[in-house]
Amino acid sequence: MAATLQLARQLLDFNTINPPGSEADCMRFFADWLNDRGFAVSLSSFGEGRCNLIARLPGAKTGKPLAFTGHLDTVPLGNAPWQYDPFGSQIKDGRLYGRGSSDMKAAIAAFAVACVHQRETILAGRGAVMLITGGEETGCDGARALIASSTLPDVGALIVGEPTANYPVIGHKGALWLRCETRGKTAHGAMPELGINAIYLAADALGKIQHFSPGAAHPLMKQPTLNVGRIEGGLNINSVPDRTRFDVDIRSAPNLQHATIRQRLTTLLGESVTVSTLVDLPAMLSREDHAWIQQVYQRCQPLHAKPIEPRVVPYFTDASLLLPALGDPPCIILGPGEPSMAHQTDEYCLLSRLEEAEQLYEDIIRNWEM
Repeated sequence: MAATLQLARQLLDFNTINPPGSEADCMRFFADWLNDRGFAVSLSSFGEGRCNLIARLPGAKTGKPLAFTGHLDTVPLGNAPWQYDPFGSQIKDGRLYGRGSSDMKAAIAAFAVACVHQRETILAGRGAVMLITGGEETGCDGARALIASSTLPDVGALIVGEPTANYPVIGHKGALWLRCETRGKTAHGAMPELGINAIYLAADALGKIQHFSPGAAHPLMKQPTLNVGRIEGGLNINSVPDRTRFDVDIRSAPNLQHATIRQRLTTLLGESVTVSTLVDLPAMLSREDHAWIQQVYQRCQPLHAKPIEPRVVPYFTDASLLLPALGDPPCIILGPGEPSMAHQTDEYCLLSRLEEAEQLYEDIIRNWEM
């Protein structure tokens, strides 16, 4: 595991907090690392300091390659103080600390080293592809740019290295982020009767939203959720505010259409509220009975005490956009990170999980026959 740990620590040493998401230096370092090990690598920019990467190892056999994906951007550090340097890649008590350790630089290191170790198998087989993105944390901006600027190959299956504690996950909820805006009429705060208070209009709208259901429950993903995560209104205390906006985060399932949810919500809020879409990422769900999914289940089973069962996660991943662009292959979300550590202060990845992941990815590569 020495090579995986070394690479993970090198990736963690880069500050790729998003926003602003300056992934380019980290991505160029990783591109050089891959080039030195025989990968064909292409970099593509989607803004100042922003970068994506595609790395390929071609195979001698006909058939579709196995694909891995991960993102190098991370969320901000938060307001709470860190005991461990978030960019120091410190190791203590069997844990690798750093922002992005669980979400998800350790996974990228693990599957990259697994591909290097299994390079001859890959070259003699159907090949392997790595799709490494920036901008995932703010709505899959990098994946969207990668799809627009690059010709992506058809692949046989996709592994997303998001944190699952090495448990195979077959789907995730969709994300629909909406901005709701009310417009009023400004006036002096001492004469509010001459204005229309946009904050009051927003308060009425929020009362309606609180009891809005995005739709019916899904057998595996359960109830969809809705959360108002941000509100802004008014410029100064002694004026009637003429503009207020609030942002809504809806997490959906495959049985729900985002266009329908938005239309229902727009109708409920009425003409006093303008609704616009910030992020629209569909849910993802692979067939549990697919032969490759079952094969991955079997390879993960020794790492878990109870029988593997179909699971999904509530967060979104780049697979939401990448899967259609890759020909809709089966997809597994599988990574060494701790789900409970994602976006947390003093984020860490267990070294034991990291070692398991490297071996697990190698096992999956060795048995790739789709």
